[in-house]
Amino acid sequence: MNNILQGMRIVEGSAFVAVPLAGMTLAQMGAEVIRFDRIGGGLDATRWPIDQNGNSHFWAGMNKGKKSIALDMRSTRGKELVTQIITAPGREAGMFLTNLKVRGWMDYETLSKIREDLIMVALKGDRHGRPAVDYTVNPALGFPAITGPEGSTEPVAHALPAWDCIAGNLMVSALLAADRHRMRTGHGQDVEYSLKDVAAAMLGNLGIIGDMQTGGAKRTKSGNALYGAYGQDFLCADGHRVMVIGLTRRQWLGLLKMTGTEDAIAALSQHLGADFSDEGQRYTHRAAITSVLAPFFATRSLSDFAEAFDAANLTWSVFRDFEEALEQDEDLNTLNPMFSKIETPGMGQFMVPGSPLNFSAHERQAPEPAPVLGAHTEEILGDVVRLTDTEIAQLFDDGTVQAPSYRPKAA
Repeated sequence: MNNILQGMRIVEGSAFVAVPLAGMTLAQMGAEVIRFDRIGGGLDATRWPIDQNGNSHFWAGMNKGKKSIALDMRSTRGKELVTQIITAPGREAGMFLTNLKVRGWMDYETLSKIREDLIMVALKGDRHGRPAVDYTVNPALGFPAITGPEGSTEPVAHALPAWDCIAGNLMVSALLAADRHRMRTGHGQDVEYSLKDVAAAMLGNLGIIGDMQTGGAKRTKSGNALYGAYGQDFLCADGHRVMVIGLTRRQWLGLLKMTGTEDAIAALSQHLGADFSDEGQRYTHRAAITSVLAPFFATRSLSDFAEAFDAANLTWSVFRDFEEALEQDEDLNTLNPMFSKIETPGMGQFMVPGSPLNFSAHERQAPEPAPVLGAHTEEILGDVVRLTDTEIAQLFDDGTVQAPSYRPKAA
């Protein structure tokens, strides 16, 4: 965490990855982020991965540093409270992030009548309002057709929800841009975008649309090869697999020098009539290049060259699973100042990341754990909605709100 956004209050009504990620990112920059959920938990309350007691590590990961209120969102009073929380006064309040828009209640048209300078950023599935998630957007736009082993025909969906991750960070950008507009003009606004449009934009930004529409060759699967330059995985004598990159001139020449293949590659270049100073030609002739490099790795264990590769500042990596990464990677431990080992309520101690951002004017702080569902219900009702103790007690008594350990104050 850091405190660069201290004083800003943001309300979040969300599920899945993108919007919770946006709220968490803002919370880790010091904003007060209030997340509201239905009593008993929303769609993310028990999302996998879970621990042996059914507690969600997804919830713990995506809601770090937020405040939580649990309400009966089907009741009239519950809806009124959500509205009051979103539209509460304050120069740095009145900001709402969601992918759960409800027409006639939780939408910009309705909420902005109560607070005219409201900023609302809403994510949809596609631009028509139809539902979509990473695992439907990716196939629709063609990426699984170029993912997977070279020569295979089955589509391969990516395990990383890339479009959700990008959409979440775009939401942060949109909110901060809209807030700047409000500071300059006094006016709020409604910002809408869709997960599919985020992916479709990247399809164009990466040059794929232009390539396809101007006669480019059909893209096929290329396994672990780096498209458009040279990058390849190799199996070592001890069973380890490594990825080496020759994208830039420095990377390419360094790889040849450290593998002792400079003369062999020069001879191959002459034989093929290829100019390997051109990264595109390195990609075109990747199979021939790989055949020259492969013996170096096939006859050596990882320990035979790892230190030398690092000393030469090569761009390379070892393939690991999650468990191996946690055991072996020097950046996945508390020596990395981004990580701290903290207590997460109900789940025990484990390593938690703070913000990856370092601001020179703000000291890095340890991450804060995700709250138990409803942990801040009483605080939010009192400090944000400005209810009296008696009014808060009545809401608990009639089941409109919930907290894990509410105790009425003594008379």
